[in-house]
Amino acid sequence: MKLTKEQINNGIWILAIVLILFTPVGFHVRVWVNKLVATVISADAVDEEEQVTVKDYDWNLIGLEGNPLNLKSLKGEVVLINVWATWCPPCVAELPRFVELYADYGDKVTFAFVANDDREKVETFLGKKGYQLPVYFQASQAPVEMQSSSIPVTFILSKEGKIVVNKTGAANWNSDYVRNLLDQLLAE
Repeated sequence: MKLTKEQINNGIWILAIVLILFTPVGFHVRVWVNKLVATVISADAVDEEEQVTVKDYDWNLIGLEGNPLNLKSLKGEVVLINVWATWCPPCVAELPRFVELYADYGDKVTFAFVANDDREKVETFLGKKGYQLPVYFQASQAPVEMQSSSIPVTFILSKEGKIVVNKTGAANWNSDYVRNLLDQLLAE
């Protein structure tokens, strides 16, 4: 049986799709695509009339070194919370921009990167990438206003506890827009 050019082309496309969807090569391709998308998408603030205020700040987190953190202790501060995982291509794609933002705002804004993953995988990933971020794991359920079935999800809370940004999916977190928004929230 002789294969036609069309059958060969179809076979190549099927192989490429299988590689992208089901192999580690595909994971890196999806990360790369999400990085491209994130360069043009910046997180937007929620319209002021649609912003909700976190009512119950009681959310227990445990840091990589075992240090406990309760969201209650951050009341009155500008807080950026990102829920992510090492197996999530959009999460991995947006982390470099978070690293850049954290380098400039880590002493002004409270950051919490909440990993939805195995501790060992997170430690290995952060070590391999050289990322120095404040990473936590959930020890209790997130406040109702910040529960999401999708990751990555990022919230920026004002000093008054309003959710100013509620973004699902990869974005450019080191954009001028985000920086200006953080500056505004810090000045309030």
